[in-house]
Amino acid sequence: MRLNHLDIHVPDVQRTAAVLVNHFGFREEFSRAGLAILRDEANLELVVSEPVSGFGTADQVSLGASTYHIGFILDSAEAVDQMYASLQFADVELNRKPKAIRGGWLFYCTVPGRIQIEIGFRGT
Repeated sequence: MRLNHLDIHVPDVQRTAAVLVNHFGFREEFSRAGLAILRDEANLELVVSEPVSGFGTADQVSLGASTYHIGFILDSAEAVDQMYASLQFADVELNRKPKAIRGGWLFYCTVPGRIQIEIGFRGT
């Protein structure tokens, strides 16, 4: 068995998908009202969709809380700093500048839909 995809629920699918495509290396494979299917260079499928009340799902904006985060790893501390700089004028909330945390160099940001993202480097 292997992981097939992740599905994140957000109130504004197109806004969230645009940030993930424009700044996090995803490409859009399919979209329609309320749904976008994204894929990255490692072939990870990330589905961005509106909540489905029939399944009892909700989005983090409606909940008023972040219940998870997504982590991206980069090749160097310099790449982390460059990513932070590139997000300065993007449609994201930058929570704090990169710093040393748990043996790595990282920062967190929040993209539309209240999706918290960790971007970091862990030296070997």
